[in-house]
Amino acid sequence: MFEALKPLPQDPILQLMQTFREDTRPDKVDLGIGVYKDDAGNTPIMAAVHEAERRLLEGETTKSYVGPAGAAGFNNAVAELILGSNSPLIREGRTSVVQTPGGCGALRMAAEFLRLCQRDTTVWVSTPTWANHLPLLGGAGLTIREYPYLNPETLEVDFAAMLGTLEGAKAGDVVLLHGCCHNPSGADLSLSQWQEVTSLIQRKGLLPFVDMAYQGLGEGLEADAAGLRHLAGSVPEMLIAASCSKNFGLYRERTGALALISATASINSAATSQLLSVIRSHYSMPPAHGAAIVETILGDDWLQAQWQEELSGMCKRILHLRHGFADALAPVGDFSFIARQRGMFSFLGISPEQVSQLREEHGIYMLESSRVNVAGLNDRVMPRVADAIRDVLK
Repeated sequence: MFEALKPLPQDPILQLMQTFREDTRPDKVDLGIGVYKDDAGNTPIMAAVHEAERRLLEGETTKSYVGPAGAAGFNNAVAELILGSNSPLIREGRTSVVQTPGGCGALRMAAEFLRLCQRDTTVWVSTPTWANHLPLLGGAGLTIREYPYLNPETLEVDFAAMLGTLEGAKAGDVVLLHGCCHNPSGADLSLSQWQEVTSLIQRKGLLPFVDMAYQGLGEGLEADAAGLRHLAGSVPEMLIAASCSKNFGLYRERTGALALISATASINSAATSQLLSVIRSHYSMPPAHGAAIVETILGDDWLQAQWQEELSGMCKRILHLRHGFADALAPVGDFSFIARQRGMFSFLGISPEQVSQLREEHGIYMLESSRVNVAGLNDRVMPRVADAIRDVLK
């Protein structure tokens, strides 16, 4: 049976990781892999996470299953983190949160749930969007359609084109939005644009689905959630996929959550029972450790304050690098959009040939699309990176 299978090409990001590891140049720079890095080039374990793990190891008494929904304490804490501690959606019982294996698990379980609700569901995704959105959603049998998002000339949000295309969406269609720190472009909607999108969704009878993977790394925990919270408070139903990989640094722990918002508490209870059945038939139950870390941090005032201080420092560092990078590239063009964008990613807008030249001649690695991870920079390597880009552009 297996002999009929043909080998598939390696994922381009994984291939880039391997090529970077095999490069023996001591001054090579990785701007391709999408993880946060500190000034030393490491993906650090946060001090709050270290302390939470210490407490867990000392106090843990069982390795029993947590159940398909995951840990209730984690789910409640994540609901408040996303929607706000005083959210009426939580207070009225219109919201439920289930723990998932990372943001990927949340996206896929949402897709399976949507197909259960309506087998011919259409999901509109931005162009561009995170590459894994397509197999995670399309692999569940949903129909994928695209709406323009990033203007390739200005590298800013093409909001008029976005709204114009979504006018063609039909009632019951799903619109996937990035909560903040758009991946891969870094170009976010302003709050006023979120309000306009909300009005369109209400008028057209669409179902919003927000991927919140980077809360706290754009402008801060509250500011990054402002658009999502406005939308959530204005519609009867909504889905939110959340990840703890970035803002807690729990990449390998695969810790995420899926939130359902329904018109009433009774509808939400029924919908959640269906979602739990979907989860049971796929991976049965989520892993416990990462969620226990998050629950420990968010359930302790001192640890939560420490975590927020660390996360704020990461956010400020990314903003500092964005402004510095834009300034360093100013002699060869207008890269001011980098300073206006948020999160870890931006497109440079250079050709695949120029990306290859940067890699081969200068040891600077980025995706062929010219997407760079700004967090891969630091004040020490930035002048060399900027010089190499200026050399390629000239």
